Amino acid sequence: MKFIFFIFFFFIAFFIHAQKDSLQLGSRYAEDQIYASVSYAQLTNQPSGITKSGFSYAFSVGFIKDFTLNRKGTFALAFGLGYGYDFFNHKLKVQELDNKIIFDSGANLSSNTFSYHNLEVPIEFRWRTSTANKYDFWRIYTGVKFLYNLKNNFKYTENNTLFTSNSISNFRKLQYGLTFSFGFDEYNFNLFYSLSPLFENATIQGEGINTSVLKFGFIFYIL
Repeated sequence: MKFIFFIFFFFIAFFIHAQKDSLQLGSRYAEDQIYASVSYAQLTNQPSGITKSGFSYAFSVGFIKDFTLNRKGTFALAFGLGYGYDFFNHKLKVQELDNKIIFDSGANLSSNTFSYHNLEVPIEFRWRTSTANKYDFWRIYTGVKFLYNLKNNFKYTENNTLFTSNSISNFRKLQYGLTFSFGFDEYNFNLFYSLSPLFENATIQGEGINTSVLKFGFIFYIL
């Protein structure tokens, strides 16, 4: 884990230096940025009988490298690397028995949460109204984000007893989804819709579990 974070911060430092060089290229420029997002999160495509999740949230931070597609810099492709944390109050009971994960309804549990840490790789197609000397501008960014799960943790309380399962094997390691953000200057609305289920080889009473994630909130870009 420490090695991964070292690589992540080395990546950011390297491209911040590259950003300084890009500002010397005249009217053709790039918008290398640090980004940070905070979102309201919900689980979608839940199995039948599993009710809606409670208040859940997510945040992420990272760096994204910009490659302009035209001289004015209004169109670009961008590739990034970041870290994301998601926390859910949910109604799906995840129980570990004899080294096997059992899924059931958690509607009657006094508490039931799970969280996970991801390495993020966003890829974006970008349109903006900026210029080399104009930093307040409108933007629309859309693309795909790949997620690699570093750790997941499931907790529930039943009969005043806390049960915990860490890094379960049914949690999908590699995930991806669509991203969309728009706004003005640093303040932008952000949307993420997962195209891959959270779990694999998972069933509840014979029904496949295709739970995925929807997140919407705000993302901030810092040059």
